[in-house]
Amino acid sequence: MHFYDPRVPAATGGPPLPGCYTVTDYRTMQRRLGLQRVVVVQPNAYQFDNRVMLTALAELGADARGVAVTSADTSDAQIEAMTRAGVCGQRFYALRWGALGLDALASSMPRLHEYGWHANIQLDGHALAGCTGLLTTLPCNYVIDHVGKFLPPPRVDDPAFTALLRLLDSGRCWVKLSAPYESSTQLTGARAFDDVAALVGALVAHAPQQLLWATNWPHPFPPANFSPDDRALLRFFLDCVPREQDRRCILVDNPARLYGFS
Repeated sequence: MHFYDPRVPAATGGPPLPGCYTVTDYRTMQRRLGLQRVVVVQPNAYQFDNRVMLTALAELGADARGVAVTSADTSDAQIEAMTRAGVCGQRFYALRWGALGLDALASSMPRLHEYGWHANIQLDGHALAGCTGLLTTLPCNYVIDHVGKFLPPPRVDDPAFTALLRLLDSGRCWVKLSAPYESSTQLTGARAFDDVAALVGALVAHAPQQLLWATNWPHPFPPANFSPDDRALLRFFLDCVPREQDRRCILVDNPARLYGFS
């Protein structure tokens, strides 16, 4: 999820701030859904300015981890300080407004891996088949956002999706089951998100031990005329993952392993 503070202006190259979303606001949503742990991801609006994310980590305490955006100019001392603050990942965003694209993976992750960081990647999943070579050479774990964010969702036998399944087999690739509204072609009605649900079902059947879940709160820049509902999105996940052992794996055990929660 992300935080936004209007006292810290949006950075050049990113989108405008979608509003004011504070730790207090998020804790209210946490209580509504019964959540305890949280991973705060640096939003595109702030590009390389991690101040809002780091301030939130300090306020949230031991149940929080962070995903930052650093550059080659970020010193080892700064990375060390962020690691102590709870940061354990670097974000790469290969779509509009991203501060770092996939071209920065090979140069930045060997250094960050030394601090225990993983790569958090958002891209159009249809590009996965063309970048499996790059991903498999990374020295670290890496997370693919939003069920792969295939634009639009393919069939489960499509080569782009089967490439994602093969990446999961390495044990270093993770997929975040989140924000189906960012890629689904069906946002409302009885069949809402059915195209993404088919992908989730295939991922759960293939490698539940490599999956994560996220709210994507506060849902910055959702599709036009669509208002995400956090409870409905959690219900979508539960409907897609009916077995209790898989739910516990994805909601509790897997994030504990990847993010270092005790």
